[in-house]
Parts: sequence; structure tokens; C-alpha cells
Amino acid sequence: MSNNVELEIRYNIHPDHAKTLDTQGLRKEFLLQNLFVPGKVRLVYSHIDRIIVGGAVPLGELKLEVDRRVIGAEYLLERRELGLINLGGPAEILVDGTAYSLNRLDAIYIGKGNRDIVLRSVNSNDPAKLYILSGTAHTSFPTRRVTKEEARKVALGALETSNKRTIYQMIHPEIVPTCNLVMGITSLEVGSVWNTMPPHTHERRMEVYLYFDLPKDALVFHFIGLPSETRHIVVRNEEAVIAPSWSIHCGVGTSNYSFVWGMVGENQAFDDMDTVLLDALF
Repeated sequence: MSNNVELEIRYNIHPDHAKTLDTQGLRKEFLLQNLFVPGKVRLVYSHIDRIIVGGAVPLGELKLEVDRRVIGAEYLLERRELGLINLGGPAEILVDGTAYSLNRLDAIYIGKGNRDIVLRSVNSNDPAKLYILSGTAHTSFPTRRVTKEEARKVALGALETSNKRTIYQMIHPEIVPTCNLVMGITSLEVGSVWNTMPPHTHERRMEVYLYFDLPKDALVFHFIGLPSETRHIVVRNEEAVIAPSWSIHCGVGTSNYSFVWGMVGENQAFDDMDTVLLDALF
């Protein structure tokens, strides 16, 4: 594995264990920080549904690879698929030699069986920030770029409830076929600060939120835990939170913001969730 690729392993956690953790314990288990380091690929391999979460900031070329001792495969996508969303300057992604251009907030899906993935920034003075999710895959689907304009747009919420937002479904069954990976972006309008309220859980898949476009002095209080044992984690710009299937996942910010949501698990049905009514939260 290249010296430019750093990988951390995290293990699964039972809800009875999670509710005993203090602030630092919660952050250690669920919060992902410092994903975007210039000249590096930084990955977290989580045993929760075997997801890989990461970030890359290419200054020259970065090869996306993982030690075979971690994934038990000759190369990263031998038995996996991958989604990537660009949060920075223009990028070029080479997939087995074929180049795909990504502007800011464009995505790319890369299917099982693609061996060589190389990440480039078009301008090292305005580098790409590439957010990466990878899950296990049972078959191969074609690689495809998805621009933000091509995303399926869903308007939700209202200013009266401080949660007026637009969901951009990008790597999604109605846009591009995948095995189980689903990704997209949610953007809140000015004056709205709540996301995913009322919250929900989904027993058949896990989810990760990566918050971005937060002002420097702003933060999000992200809520996790069983509905009867809620906790919060303070999250800042370009930090992510892992939500196991048993946990709620929602947040409130000190400003409006955007976040990338991504899921892997047993199915792709966007509405396969168990809504938690507000009077059931403690």
C-alpha cells in the first residue's frame, strides 16, 4: 500500500455498550475527523456493514488502494463498489485508464472489478476534495459520472420548522444501478438548521453523514443512539459521523449547511426506515 494512503480500522459496537460511553468515548467510536489531508488518502474501515469511508486531496496523483490483508482481496474493488463525491476544485478520476472529470459536487460510481483508480486535481492550487464510500458488491455495474444537475431532487421541510432543504439523490437506484451503495447530498436553506427530523433508524443498513459548507465558526450537534438513549456529538466542517443500524441520525446546526449521506447494507430502498416520533425520544 502506498505511503500516501492511511487506513484506520474500527469495530462494531452494541447499543448497550454505546450508552455507557462518555463524550470522548462517543467521539472515538463514531466521529471521523481529518479526512481531507493535502497529498493523502485517509480511510476508515468500519466493521459496521464493512463500509470504507475516506477522503483524498490529490496534489499530484494519488492511487486509491488498500492493503490486501485488510480487505482479503488482491485490489480494492475486487469484491467492492465505490462512490465518490467531489467537495473541492475540479478533479480527474482515472478508472482503469479511462478519465472522468468531476466538478464540485459531482459524483462518480465505480463498479466491482475495476482494478486501478487514480485521483488527480486539475489545479493543485485549487485541489479536489474527494469524499469516498465503498461497500461490498456481488456483481459488476458500469462506472458512471453523475453531475449535481443530473441528480434526482426532492424538496422537504419548511422554514417554519427550520428544516427547509433539498435532497440530491445521486448514486441512487433511479439514477445509476449499484449493488447496495446509495449516496447523495442534502442542502439546507438559509434560516434552516435541522436535518432528518423526525429522526429514524433502519435495521437493514447503516448510514454515514459528512457535514460540509459549514462556516468556520459554526458547528452541528449530531444526535445518535437508541431513541430512548439519545446522545450528541459536536461536529465541525468536513467531519463525518457513523450511524449503526440501531441508531437515530439527525442534527441541528448553528448555521445552515450541507451534508453527504451514504448508506450500505441489505437493501437500497430509500424509504425503508422506522420513523421515531418526537414523543418517543429521550
